[in-house]
Amino acid sequence: MNLTLHVWRQQGPHEPGGMVQYQARDIFPDMSFLEMLDVVNQGLTEKGEEPIAFDSDCREGICGSCDLMINGLAHGPEDGVATCQTYMRNFKDGDAIYVEPWRSRAFPLVKDLVVDRSAFDRIIQAGGFVSTNTGGAQDGNCLPVAKPDAEKAMDAAECIGCGACVAACKNGSAVLFTGAKVSHLALLPQGDPERSRRVRRMVEQMDAEGFGNCTNYYECEAACPKEISVEFIAKMNREYLAAVVSGKGE
Repeated sequence: MNLTLHVWRQQGPHEPGGMVQYQARDIFPDMSFLEMLDVVNQGLTEKGEEPIAFDSDCREGICGSCDLMINGLAHGPEDGVATCQTYMRNFKDGDAIYVEPWRSRAFPLVKDLVVDRSAFDRIIQAGGFVSTNTGGAQDGNCLPVAKPDAEKAMDAAECIGCGACVAACKNGSAVLFTGAKVSHLALLPQGDPERSRRVRRMVEQMDAEGFGNCTNYYECEAACPKEISVEFIAKMNREYLAAVVSGKGE
């Protein structure tokens, strides 16, 4: 396959940027999108040009670092996969492909296709954890948890924090990410003692980071590589309202 890439290049957050055209030649259909970029970067390096900066780590759909907008879609045209699991067989020979970074005020650009997603880390630091002593692994396994609650908690815990929900939302909202992290622990007995303080602190930190509000377009769910349900947004809202009304977690 031979493809034409239009890639956003920008040396830094305060430098001007723009789309630069590259040719991706002799690409195998079974390559992942990141492997295709590796081939392009190898060619740039051999010519003495600076390679395209992009994030990746596990390349197994686990870490969430491969955050790219491909033809205007977060992670590309496939549903339920990250960029590293998007394969070139989804494109046709001769296609023009536009590659951009996440666009969000809360995710400042670092360089080229790399953005700073540490706002998510600060939301987790605000309350996305359990600080009570739950004992060892065997003690945790002895706590009775209803099967529906356990499965729902695991559904929420699948969130890999890639930021696709933010990138796809026209408001740049992070409520799907925050809702998943709040719901994951709120559904389990280990997370119950801190549930009010947790939701208040995480929501307040989310707002402080500059993420937009949710207007129920559901683009976040459609773009999520783990297909996290918007029902966790509703659960977070209920948890937050209950905490505010009760005055707990202040």
